[in-house]
Amino acid sequence: MPEMLVALDFKQVVAFAKRETGLITALLLIALALWGFLHIAEEMGEGDTRGFDTWVLLAMRTGDHHQPIGPAWLPLAATDITALGGFTVLTLLTFLSTGYLAITKKYADALVLLAAVIGGAILSESLKFGFSRPRPDLVAHAVETMGTSFPSGHATLSAAAYLTIGALLAHAQDQRAVKTYIHVTVVFIAMLIGVSRVYLGVHWPTDVLAGWCLGAAWSILCVTLAGWLRRDKGDTLGA
Repeated sequence: MPEMLVALDFKQVVAFAKRETGLITALLLIALALWGFLHIAEEMGEGDTRGFDTWVLLAMRTGDHHQPIGPAWLPLAATDITALGGFTVLTLLTFLSTGYLAITKKYADALVLLAAVIGGAILSESLKFGFSRPRPDLVAHAVETMGTSFPSGHATLSAAAYLTIGALLAHAQDQRAVKTYIHVTVVFIAMLIGVSRVYLGVHWPTDVLAGWCLGAAWSILCVTLAGWLRRDKGDTLGA
């Protein structure tokens, strides 16, 4: 009997340490992402990012600065990819995913996903209004755009939405290889969407970098909240 109590206490200590370590790691990642966003915003406000932004944009263009580099099909592919971070696709994806979570009675996860996407949209649009950075004027825009440039709404929302969905999906998996695959996949999708915005000439590179930082910070915060909500049911957030 005493041996069983010792074993039980040890398991509880390990579970507690795992939860607290995960929380500390999440807070550090949030702080790092927010620092990245604020640093980029400060440099952009002082005009120190102009050289980098110009170099990257022109590196993706041919000599006349209007034609993107690469074969003829690449701009079309970039347009398809950029749509994955657009309002229509993300709205559809969010409501379908939220519906699935609600049907499977994962109400806390459904609310967290809605908070991640809606909150990310509010953050992005509010900051766009505050910074009021004009869109790139060095190259032709390959797609129609609305609003200002900083931070990139596509980069922010794709990071917030896909990273959150990925974390929720990974939590339901037992195999570490599957969890890793899911995380790598959603990060890859978010990165492709951000790069496509620069390739299509509608965002400065630092718009996208700042959007990734902001969206990632918000996603990690929402996923951490989901983990805390699960703790009320004796569960922990696995990732």
